[in-house]
Amino acid sequence: MSTGVTATTQKTVGGIRRKFAPWNDPAAVPLIRYQNVTKRFGDFVAIDNLNLDIYEREFFALLGPSGCGKTTLMRMLAGFEEPTSGQITLAGQDLVGTPPYKRQTNMMFQSYALFPHMSVWDNIAFGLKQDGMSKDAIAARVEEMLKLVKLEKFSKRKPHQMSGGQRQRVALARSLAKRPKVLLLDEPLGALDKKLREETQFELMDIQMELGMTFLIVTHDQEEAMTVADRIAVMNHGKLIQVDQPAVIYEQPNSRYVADFVGDVNIIEARIEATGSGTSTLRAEAAGDMPLTVHQEVASRPGDTVFIAIRPEKVRVDLDPPTEQGANCLPGTVWDIGYLGDLSIYHVELANGSRIKAAKPNLTRMVERPISWDDKVWVSWSADAGVLLTS
Repeated sequence: MSTGVTATTQKTVGGIRRKFAPWNDPAAVPLIRYQNVTKRFGDFVAIDNLNLDIYEREFFALLGPSGCGKTTLMRMLAGFEEPTSGQITLAGQDLVGTPPYKRQTNMMFQSYALFPHMSVWDNIAFGLKQDGMSKDAIAARVEEMLKLVKLEKFSKRKPHQMSGGQRQRVALARSLAKRPKVLLLDEPLGALDKKLREETQFELMDIQMELGMTFLIVTHDQEEAMTVADRIAVMNHGKLIQVDQPAVIYEQPNSRYVADFVGDVNIIEARIEATGSGTSTLRAEAAGDMPLTVHQEVASRPGDTVFIAIRPEKVRVDLDPPTEQGANCLPGTVWDIGYLGDLSIYHVELANGSRIKAAKPNLTRMVERPISWDDKVWVSWSADAGVLLTS
């Protein structure tokens, strides 16, 4: 069955995405700049002296828990809030004092905010009519947007006659119709079920790539941010904790907060025994008398406390001791098992009572020696699987 995407198209898009990294180019000029921005609501500091650059054509995600400041950051760019101090610029223009309708931004809300008494066609055309565009130009633009979101056959329907996913597409088309420099997406997929949300994420990526537009998305869904974004800013208490590409955020978190918030992780507290030549040797209560090794140096001294972050999919669980040379290996007992179809998640209790999670892919339909509850097992991981964190 055809997917509708040719091999040539895939190669082209892949090539563009692999090479797109303006943040690594010292000569690149950011499209959006937050410079020493602070936002207070009374005594509460929502955004704390924040600096951030976002580039043209970038799909950028603001990720964090509720109340971390991500929506406030977006609303200040849209003009719905003004910074208490600092400067926000878009394409070199200082936005402070500029009303929302005069900014080259448009926002798509989680609730979609469609006009219930208007058809799909009229919802998309509304903003264009407000701008005084000619009837012919409006008709052409609406048809272009309907085609873009694959709703040509639904133009006469009212919002209540459509599914949640279709209403989401109408809201997206309406937001894009005015061709803003930046599209702001505030939890746009939160109302969709999991499967539809995952499908729509890829549709958003394709549309953003096709239009060559800058997208800024606010989300608390780590998988959504990892899927759609070129870069992610992980936020907490009004500050940027780490800003980088999804793979770097996941594989090289800069703190326990980021490691724990983005994906699932095991955190083992340990003490430095020796560090140098690209390798650190550690002692941990969870490991008993067995030393642990991480292929990473840290600016710490022997005896200092550090933390080893290991993703569950990098931890192996076996009934027999592993034969790999140099692997970190600990005995334990299976405390709990979660079967997820493609994966099984094992919670293994170690000698000191702490627990470590291991994700094991279910590669075959039948397992000759299944691992079950209360089994004595070995958990292991290679020396380059963990990341050392000092905070």
